[in-house]
Amino acid sequence: MIHTRDLSKILRIGSIETTVLQNVNIDIEQGEFVVILGPSGSGKSSLLNMIGLIDTPSSGELFFMGHDVSRLKERQRSNLRRGGIGYVFQNFGLIDELNVYENIELPLQYLKFSKSERQKRVTEVLSKLQITHIKHYFPKQIPSLQKQLVGIARAIVSKPDILLADEPTGNLSSACGNKVMDVLTSLNEDGLTTVMATHSANEADRGQRVIQLYDGHIITENIKNRL
Repeated sequence: MIHTRDLSKILRIGSIETTVLQNVNIDIEQGEFVVILGPSGSGKSSLLNMIGLIDTPSSGELFFMGHDVSRLKERQRSNLRRGGIGYVFQNFGLIDELNVYENIELPLQYLKFSKSERQKRVTEVLSKLQITHIKHYFPKQIPSLQKQLVGIARAIVSKPDILLADEPTGNLSSACGNKVMDVLTSLNEDGLTTVMATHSANEADRGQRVIQLYDGHIITENIKNRL
């Protein structure tokens, strides 16, 4: 599903160059739950952004669903990303002016779904994540756990091929974080390919495979057996 070959990313500010990722080779297959583990500054978010077709590599190759997407222009990447990739953010990324229902519905509007289909899909994910009772609330009216559940609902409402989660529990207490991890694990068990970036070794244990980054390099890769 996702393959990288000697993927590197260099950031340039004036005459200063910083190597964010170097010679990264990973393979993510359909149905996996892969965790990218590393401390702040290790390159986790940069790698996730390239996997999610938000950013492009400086060198190397990136394949998504059989397509070489390494050098695609933004419009081409956006077309592949739209509907095919769901993204969960650490800071939730909700629009304050929209209520819960409208936040979840928004991706479907961009995808030109009919009103009846939008209603059907939003109703389904509200029920699946047990947040139907807050559908008329606005983000400022709900606690952080529910905000992240809304963020997850918005990410999966289009039924994407892959779900990317960047530090999805970073703004949550440990108890709330565990609930979010339960949801991500359940979605993966239902067949949704999931890639999560985290600095937490405990959360990494929830994945099937852990890729550990340090200073832009892969230093270990472990396959875990989920009970």
